[in-house]
Amino acid sequence: MEKALKIEIVTPQKLVFEGNAVSISLPGSGSPFQVLKGHAPIVSTLDKGQIKIDTGSGKKIFESNGGFTEVNNNVVSVLVETAEEII
Repeated sequence: MEKALKIEIVTPQKLVFEGNAVSISLPGSGSPFQVLKGHAPIVSTLDKGQIKIDTGSGKKIFESNGGFTEVNNNVVSVLVETAEEII
């Protein structure tokens, strides 16, 4: 699979993750959602939960306490208060 997304997860303290991925699943405030290549531009609030990234060569999972995300032109910016990698 082509790694079509550029993903950044940022907290006030540090850059937690930066890289390319096939998909990302996020705990949206309305409902959880997944972002793939070509996703429509959005801004969404995030609830406490897991952020799951499929890098194409493995999976990464972060536990977060909520924040915001912006998706635009296959770039996903995730701004959260905390994010701890659990896998």
